[in-house]
Amino acid sequence: MTIQVGDRIPNIELRTMGESGPEPITSDAVFAGKRVVLFAVPGAFTPGCSQAHLPGFVVKADEILAKGVDRIACMAVNDAFVLRAWQQAQNAEAILMLADGNAELTRALGLELDLRSAGMGIRCRRFALIADDGIVQWLGIDDRGVDKSSAESVLAQL
Repeated sequence: MTIQVGDRIPNIELRTMGESGPEPITSDAVFAGKRVVLFAVPGAFTPGCSQAHLPGFVVKADEILAKGVDRIACMAVNDAFVLRAWQQAQNAEAILMLADGNAELTRALGLELDLRSAGMGIRCRRFALIADDGIVQWLGIDDRGVDKSSAESVLAQL
């Protein structure tokens, strides 16, 4: 079942790149006591994610943070090394990159996307959410394109 507005984000261990390599971080640590914008992409370095989705959050990061958001995070079913390289390539240093390499949080949110027929395995659907202390306040899921999960859509909800 897909997570809904009013639901708590489950506590799942993810990975983020630290100074000496990948480090564990729980979703509770990401969201506890904070207002967070989380957006997710099917895959780092893929065309739609690199050309349309992440760049909007890079450009609009200051505006989003100015609306009372404590943190902007991006999640993908990739490893922390890939997400760090993508972050550097996109000048996305203001965004916390969360590697959900085993799609555990993706599955717990009910937002998995089966791309095995394209040779890409299980990925995450494209979405964005706003959470306050781990409780979903708004959720935008895209079946195609980047309309409902764009930085602009997030800003309109803040």
